[in-house]
Amino acid sequence: MNQSTYEYVHSHFKLNGFHLDRDDLCRVAYSFIKEGYDFEKPVGDFLLDWFDSKSYIEMQTSGSTGTPKTVKVAKQAMVNSALATADFFDLKPSDKALLCLPVKYVAGKMMLIRAMVLGMNLEFVAPSSHPMKNNENHYDFVAMVPMQAQNSIKELQKVKKLIVGGAKINQTLENDLIKLKTTQVFETYGMTETITHIAAKIIGAEAFTVLPNVTISYDERKCLVIDAPKINDAVIITNDLVIILNENQFVFLGRIDNVINSGGIKIIPEQVEQKLDGKIERRFFIASKEDTELGEKVVLVVEGEPFEINTTIFEVLDKYERPKEIVFVTKFTETPNGKVVRSDDL
Repeated sequence: MNQSTYEYVHSHFKLNGFHLDRDDLCRVAYSFIKEGYDFEKPVGDFLLDWFDSKSYIEMQTSGSTGTPKTVKVAKQAMVNSALATADFFDLKPSDKALLCLPVKYVAGKMMLIRAMVLGMNLEFVAPSSHPMKNNENHYDFVAMVPMQAQNSIKELQKVKKLIVGGAKINQTLENDLIKLKTTQVFETYGMTETITHIAAKIIGAEAFTVLPNVTISYDERKCLVIDAPKINDAVIITNDLVIILNENQFVFLGRIDNVINSGGIKIIPEQVEQKLDGKIERRFFIASKEDTELGEKVVLVVEGEPFEINTTIFEVLDKYERPKEIVFVTKFTETPNGKVVRSDDL
């Protein structure tokens, strides 16, 4: 059978230490659904969907950029994404990988697909905020969201390559990850429509580098346009403001949806947040409120009980970037992967 098709399971593939072919996986899937733990049931559901007669998978977007919705993704496109990831990160058959993300979403599904297509030795555990707690095993490749990486800093020495995505990496976490001596850490860029990441950068670097067979350009808004024909038949027009450095690299600035027009000056909240990163102990984000004079005024939104903020921290900001109001919110609204939903908290 052609190794580049979605019907193929690599002969080196292992799941939790067991060599399993397609028929074995279908039997395991039924077992997971019927008598597995709660976190195993979605794995069983996905495996049965993967090996059914349809050429596509239905999956739910995370809701980080809008209302969660169900989309159809071609199975062959998911295989092509796995092959591009293998090429970019130099993954090989029998490499040991850890699946600690929910299989309900695309990032978790893709870890399973990569393992089956590439012949990796995959272990999977219940998704949690401390995925490597009490785990003495060593891994060649692991994917985490920032919260998991933050809570696993001490254990990450047992991981050769770690990809982190799904939400913003704050400065404290970035500094901790840069200090790791034996672990290569990459921040990823992507979305459900691109079948997880289409670009990645070594932690601390400014620019993302695209994966093989991905072409990037701008639209008239200076937002990123992605052409990845092996992953999506349609060109993907994002709402992400970027600077394109060359045909393979871009710098992410922020989302155009978040841009604040204050007195005719356009302010990108993500850029302001980057300047303030590490200066406020709580989680925070920059948003706006209607203002009769300015149209929109810049607002600093801070999580938790109100406290006195020393306004000298705003000296690093340009005049128009400085918050005109500070709002405290008891608890931020989050997507399942830990990304703050800004619109829900004002």
